[in-house]
Amino acid sequence: FGEGPVRRACYAADRTGHMILQTLYQQCIKNQVAFFDEFQVVDLILDGTTSKGLVAVELATGELHILAAKAILFATGGFGRMFKITSNAYANTGDGPAVCARRGIPLEDMEFFQFHPTGIMGLGILISEAVRGEGGILRNRDGERFMQRYSPTLLDLAPRDIVARSILTEVRSGQGIRGDRRIDDYVHLDATHLGKDVLAGKLPDITGFCKTYLGIDPAETPIPVLPTAHYAMGGIPTDLHGRVVMDGNGTVVDGLYAAGECACVSVHGANRLGTNSLLDLVVFGRRAGQHIAKYVRQAEMPQLDPGAADDARAWIERLTDGKPGPHGGHLMDDMQTTMMANVGIYRNAKDMQAAVDEIQALRERYRAVRVQDTGKRF
Repeated sequence: FGEGPVRRACYAADRTGHMILQTLYQQCIKNQVAFFDEFQVVDLILDGTTSKGLVAVELATGELHILAAKAILFATGGFGRMFKITSNAYANTGDGPAVCARRGIPLEDMEFFQFHPTGIMGLGILISEAVRGEGGILRNRDGERFMQRYSPTLLDLAPRDIVARSILTEVRSGQGIRGDRRIDDYVHLDATHLGKDVLAGKLPDITGFCKTYLGIDPAETPIPVLPTAHYAMGGIPTDLHGRVVMDGNGTVVDGLYAAGECACVSVHGANRLGTNSLLDLVVFGRRAGQHIAKYVRQAEMPQLDPGAADDARAWIERLTDGKPGPHGGHLMDDMQTTMMANVGIYRNAKDMQAAVDEIQALRERYRAVRVQDTGKRF
């Protein structure tokens, strides 16, 4: 992996995260964890600085549920879908941090967002750093290994922000490989010299992605790549035990925790090193779990008012009242476009102000948004 001259990561081929996910799920099954699949959390129930529960909508029926809980852990992932091109899943729209923010919990370090250097051109699907770790080379339209000019020591394994800026600089200077339209310019990630055996044995998922989404074999053809919005350094502020922090004085919200990409322990600073996100979630997920186990033994089960879901119910009823209004998907598309153009890898005061103005205007339009299908089922 990048950002260093030595191999420093434990890995499972190019599917490390997937293996962690599978192992975690197997342990949940073994320990008889109850799952509420397809329940979308829409509100957090707070009493001052104490968390008491959640409001969730059951997508299959549209029914609202009030869930009392001694402790709640948010592990909702990132919010890369605020950008047009992202490696994030479609579900990574920032719902967890947004729920907290609407209840007065200020988010931390939100300006720090990492762009991964190598997403599949036009799609954003991640081409793992493992390709460059095995010897993949970035090349411009002339076939030049251009990272020699930007980072002569670390070359293609320089920190992600340096490689992403270098790629964009090449494209903007006319050294990108011309696509169908000027906006399609990209660079090549060349792994052809690694051979079929190395790619099949060490990078099977990447090889499959290229064949599925691009119709190419990376052992024979270089991969077209561009930077893609990848990882949020900021999020729900927490302490070292995963406890959510309410303000700059370190006031803790009792019973509320967060871990993983939705949380901000602020250990990464402005940019994260490759693989450190998994280390972050394993370390602080475990610490949060340990603290929760102690906390719930002395905490009392909260008693919730039946009206705890009133705010969420009013919000949903407004969205589905059948009145004419703008389509939320169109507003999201406009937001993603302005974020990608104005708050991306390169930022300046003029473009950022343009983004603020546009998003404030979108927020006003959002107040009139209506869902076209007024049925209760999702």
